[in-house]
Amino acid sequence: MPLWSPDPTFYPSARLAMQAPAERHAFVAALNPTLKGAHDAICVVDVAADSASYGKVVGRVEMPNAGDELHHFGWNACSSALCPYAPHPHVERRYLLVPGLRSSRLHVVDTKPDPTQPKIVKVIEPETVTSRAGYSRLHTVHCAPDGIYVSALGAPDGNGPGGILVLDHDSFEVLGRWEVDRGPQQFAYDFAWHLGYDTMVTSEWGTPNMIENGLNPELLVGGKYGHSLHVWDLRRRRHLQALDLGPEQQIVLELRPSHDPTKTYGFVGVVVSIKDLSSSIWVWHRANGAWDIRKVIEIPPEPADPARLPPALQAFKAVPPLVSDIELSLDDKFLYVSCWGTGEFRQYDVSDPFSPRLTGSVRLGGIVSRAPHAKGGELNGGPQMVEVSRDGRRVYLTNSLYASWDAQFYPDGIRGWLAKIDAKEEGGIAVDPDFFVPFEGERPHQVRLEGGDASSDSYCYP
Repeated sequence: MPLWSPDPTFYPSARLAMQAPAERHAFVAALNPTLKGAHDAICVVDVAADSASYGKVVGRVEMPNAGDELHHFGWNACSSALCPYAPHPHVERRYLLVPGLRSSRLHVVDTKPDPTQPKIVKVIEPETVTSRAGYSRLHTVHCAPDGIYVSALGAPDGNGPGGILVLDHDSFEVLGRWEVDRGPQQFAYDFAWHLGYDTMVTSEWGTPNMIENGLNPELLVGGKYGHSLHVWDLRRRRHLQALDLGPEQQIVLELRPSHDPTKTYGFVGVVVSIKDLSSSIWVWHRANGAWDIRKVIEIPPEPADPARLPPALQAFKAVPPLVSDIELSLDDKFLYVSCWGTGEFRQYDVSDPFSPRLTGSVRLGGIVSRAPHAKGGELNGGPQMVEVSRDGRRVYLTNSLYASWDAQFYPDGIRGWLAKIDAKEEGGIAVDPDFFVPFEGERPHQVRLEGGDASSDSYCYP
């Protein structure tokens, strides 16, 4: 229902969003790892430190079908609705758009009036997505000034190209494919934008046929997974430029643009280099009227006894970092990096984006280290999805990547958990020993915070 005044959780700038009240609930996508039987769910976790149920699951809504493999869900509307050209300034942050990466199904979940009792109010079936947009395998949802954008990994037959489809803010109807001229782009994954410069950036993983049965060693060694970024004219919906990181840089995933709309840079994580099993962080930036990209962080693999490694890694005698997610604080000062393979979680001061400085590191889980938590004991899985609170003081981590890839790198199975990291204003991080949420029989993935977080909103004012 449209409001007469803007939603109070919308902020003109990231600077003002950092002053918002602390979140009291976290919404967490919980996967059924067998992909059949029990259904996936959105769970609600109490994250209010003054609450009697702090650190507990206090709500849940199950999906109506099995096998969705819920992925990167997002809000129907956010702070981008305050942009000068937004046609919907009075929409409300109320609905979570929850995509199924396996099923290509999209769920609309209402979080009001009681966030602990979310309800599914609409399900968009894969046939509708296919007929209206030509895409399948829905991955990431972001709220834009002019609609709801959803990335998709490929076509209905499991091949390319992947791309972006758009939904109406109010009706949630699929409007169609976003791209007018895609140029050379075929692979898809994440997307981000610089609203002040009418620019979109997209990244690459692979087609559904390349990823759904696990990481394919032949494709990896052959440099066949995604290794480029694509720059787009956001208003004209046309491809402008491809930025190739090199075929040795395999699987270019999460994009984190500067929150300050006057800036033209952002960070992207690369899962693995086939030259040395390292992971890396790159900065894209605009200079002299064109876009470029530069490696600014490299994280080496860690030597390991082959007997303690899964079959996929035994020949290498090492654990790759496998950087699977990154996050940028709202003040653009700290970059957080999840090393899902080694179990390390890093914090960098990126006040100068071209000269990051390591300011903190903790360990939870890991393929070999199985680093423990005070309340959870020895852990498996590793820091994977990361979400940062608006004020930058709390960081939430989950440990599941993707069911078929989980099985390759953690063949004994992943026991799901949600943990919290405390971040100091001046830099430095520590594991909160009192916050640990186990997910028995399920695996948590994406986290969204009530009222917004560091990756849910875009801003049009500095």
